[in-house]
Amino acid sequence: MGPAEQMEADWELEIGGDAPVIEACWSGFVDLRADPDRISELAECREFPSLADAVIRLNAADSPVWTSKVDVFTPERIDPDEVDATPEETARGIACYIDLLQRKDQIWNDRSKADHECRKICACLRGIELRQCRVDMVVRRALVADTYQLGATVYVTACGRTIVEAKEHLGECLDALTTAIVPASDGRPESRPV
Repeated sequence: MGPAEQMEADWELEIGGDAPVIEACWSGFVDLRADPDRISELAECREFPSLADAVIRLNAADSPVWTSKVDVFTPERIDPDEVDATPEETARGIACYIDLLQRKDQIWNDRSKADHECRKICACLRGIELRQCRVDMVVRRALVADTYQLGATVYVTACGRTIVEAKEHLGECLDALTTAIVPASDGRPESRPV
């Protein structure tokens, strides 16, 4: 491989008919906005500290979003072309998803606003030199306190020759995603807030 390539990022709308709906306050919901110390209740975050860091930042007071659910999984297959990797670098993969909802003052109440914000986030991510990973944002209807709005299920996928390498790439990708969404603070690089 030559010089580092740009990160892969894309988005799509799935808001009609039988498309999945984000249920914000499901039975296992942990409100990290109210109490960030409850992060230890999320098994996925205990097992993967980079995910915990991202989720804490996404739920921080200065974040325009909050999370309702996360999960970590092993993808069946990773296409080398979709993560700018060689076949050998896709030997092991790891992925997660995060259900994101906008704070009350920033709600995506129509498709055009969701479209605009997702384009901005993906453009920011595509400007980062980071390979062997990708972000896919899927805008969905979300049920929040008995009302519908729009949210996003964000899939973050990474790979490596070993699972340790794949987890490192996933952590870097999660950091890039979070920095693209949450305003800069604590000496972090300037981000593009939504």
